[in-house]
Amino acid sequence: MKYFLSILAILLLLSGSAYWLTHRPTDQFPSNVQTMSVILPDGFEVKAKLALTPQEHARGLMFVTHLPENEGMLFIFEQEQPQSFWMKNTLIDLDIVFIDAQDRVTSVANEVPHSYTYTPDTDVAFAEGYGQYVLELASKTAERHGVVPGAKLTITRFE
Repeated sequence: MKYFLSILAILLLLSGSAYWLTHRPTDQFPSNVQTMSVILPDGFEVKAKLALTPQEHARGLMFVTHLPENEGMLFIFEQEQPQSFWMKNTLIDLDIVFIDAQDRVTSVANEVPHSYTYTPDTDVAFAEGYGQYVLELASKTAERHGVVPGAKLTITRFE
């Protein structure tokens, strides 16, 4: 029994370490993520990391501790539809921009507050909108660069 409890304790420690390695705060994106250029209405360019899969959509900017104004994350969906973004474990405030298939802004959630791992689920902020694309930017970036409903963005398509 003592041997079993020792093995169990080691496994629990290892699983906790694996969680920490994949879910620890970071000040940058993984380097192997694809990017696209998004030009905001005033000509300001954002280098956006792509979230293409359901797993990437779910992870988003979780555990990122710093996002420069000229960087963001672009979520790409198969079609225009209602979108909902939940800020669980998102450690920085964000602007969340909902974009239609013609690259027009349908709505903007400005300064969506961050959360922590210990924030109760009922207190975690969320943003809802409609579109085929969703662009997450550092808080206040949208306002500074004229990103408002109806504004046209230029998204560089990949082939």
